Amino acid sequence: MHIRADGFIVAFMKLSTIIEKSLNEQLALELSSAHVYLGMAAYFEHTPFSGFARWMEVQYGEELEHAKKFFKYIAERGGKIKLQSLSEPKSEYKTALEAFQVSLAHEQKVSAAICALYELANSEKDFATVSFLKWFIDEQVEEEKNVGDLVVKLEMVGDNRNGLFQLDHHAGKRGQKS
Repeated sequence: MHIRADGFIVAFMKLSTIIEKSLNEQLALELSSAHVYLGMAAYFEHTPFSGFARWMEVQYGEELEHAKKFFKYIAERGGKIKLQSLSEPKSEYKTALEAFQVSLAHEQKVSAAICALYELANSEKDFATVSFLKWFIDEQVEEEKNVGDLVVKLEMVGDNRNGLFQLDHHAGKRGQKS
């Protein structure tokens, strides 16, 4: 640990410029993800699918937590946090299936970005960041499975109202204690 002339404490293992930039980009992606899920929740709020709305709201909260982890990590490593603007999320879909397909594609994009960041951290020999990112890699496996399972089930039920009702009901239980 080092104390600068202005009194600020700087972490011993300072981030390289390229890692700092990439972590800030991932922070922006995580915040954008939260925004995407809030847009999906807004869509479902105007449908009879209150369970899907709840599922998306829970996902929104998880994405905010992921963003906070990147925010804190950058700060702990003595990096400068650079927040970026968020674009307006899509909030209109033709079907519940379409919304969840978009969600799955988005999670795959996030997974690819985290893996690229992991590769970069390895190549830069920034093993603290490699260790930090391991949790996110494991988390993305779970994220893709959860939304992927819903996509498959929605494809199976198609337009069947009873099936959609049951899936919506099940999705609404996400985040509740058993």
